[in-house]
Amino acid sequence: MGKTKRGKGSKIMALSDGSSVPLALHTESASPHEVTLVEATLASGFLKEKPQRLVGDKAYDSDPLDEALKGQGIEMIAPHRSNRKQGKTQDGRKLRRYKRRWKIERLFAWLQNFRRLVVRYEYKDENFLGMVQLGCIVILLRKCL
Repeated sequence: MGKTKRGKGSKIMALSDGSSVPLALHTESASPHEVTLVEATLASGFLKEKPQRLVGDKAYDSDPLDEALKGQGIEMIAPHRSNRKQGKTQDGRKLRRYKRRWKIERLFAWLQNFRRLVVRYEYKDENFLGMVQLGCIVILLRKCL
């Protein structure tokens, strides 16, 4: 079997606030690393203002990403990978916010309730992004009502 027409999969990159309300969405193929998609996700935000802090998992432990976000006035909070070669840049006080990362996981769990997002039926990326945005609209309506 060779590679399928639609590729190996797709990633949904999302940014949410403290109550799991989606603030930015970006879809991409499954092959690029998450660190390279952070700036595109921030650019596709629904609001004009940028967040003060971003909390990510160990995959977001990147010094070039930290410098790029610091230039935009955003603080990146991510625990260090176990194989990190440079010195530590995070201390325990900032990493206390990491324990609230479950709130973005809750947003993805809510999105998984929509079968059309779990099994990608759309061939084009724009249509899939539209379905993800529609799912976020339904989540927002449920939270508001």
